[in-house]
Amino acid sequence: MERRGLGRTGVSVSALGFGGAPAGLTGYLGQWDAAAEASRSQVERAIRRALDLGIDYFDTAPGYGDGISEELFGRGLGADRRRVFLATKTPRAEWSAGGARSALEASLRRLGSDHVDLLQLHGGWHTDAAAEQALDALGEYERLRDEGKVRFLGFTAEGPNGAAERLVLTGRFDTLMICFNFNYQAAGGYRNRDMPAQTLLSQARALDMGVVTMRTLTSGVFQRWLGQVAPELTTALDWNAALLGFVLSHPQVDVALVGMRTEAEVDANVRVVESGSFRVDMAAVHDGYSGGDGR
Repeated sequence: MERRGLGRTGVSVSALGFGGAPAGLTGYLGQWDAAAEASRSQVERAIRRALDLGIDYFDTAPGYGDGISEELFGRGLGADRRRVFLATKTPRAEWSAGGARSALEASLRRLGSDHVDLLQLHGGWHTDAAAEQALDALGEYERLRDEGKVRFLGFTAEGPNGAAERLVLTGRFDTLMICFNFNYQAAGGYRNRDMPAQTLLSQARALDMGVVTMRTLTSGVFQRWLGQVAPELTTALDWNAALLGFVLSHPQVDVALVGMRTEAEVDANVRVVESGSFRVDMAAVHDGYSGGDGR
């Protein structure tokens, strides 16, 4: 399994991360009953398979099925929890001194752990008000870190919009989880062959933050678009593999997070990473000039 450093954390993790949203959310990305025992057993087997194949970055959240995903991770990881880098989140409703602590304690009980490696403020399209709320609560998160209940701090965002950049530029977060994929490239956009210093990923990297991508496979958007405009091409290529290879090609990405429910999905995604399939020269892809100098 390919491994990459996670920014200034000093920790080396698998380039492929196991995401917990599809496991815990009923009806998300297809027919799925997250509460069914058969579903739970299936996810637990997928987690064990991921461990066997070298995946050690696991990300979940209490919002993924009202704690179901965290419970599944706790059951699936079991005694091997210490082998992995385990990340969870705090919903915005709990971004406060008391809320952050109580939410974390509940997450730890579900995860069966005395600490998490990464605690993230679970954000969407951040507003100025959300950024203010996050900064007001950040002191409590830092106290949780000082107490050893959390090793590192981060936040998640759907995309660059000013407020997310404001949180990055505080220098108080160790990681950024951001929506970045073939469809949505603005967070790590290129200007011809260059990665502009103004992009969200460039700002995060300038502060040595670790970068994790969510919606790596576009959450099915690309696949549904292709099915509408060119259905004959839906089976012409392993599109999931191509989308994963694209994200892993970006030099500012540390971990490509992919939600998985089955052992077969784990096997397929691991093969893509280990083979280096569909990796591209991102600078060359974005070069808009025939002379090749990107200017």
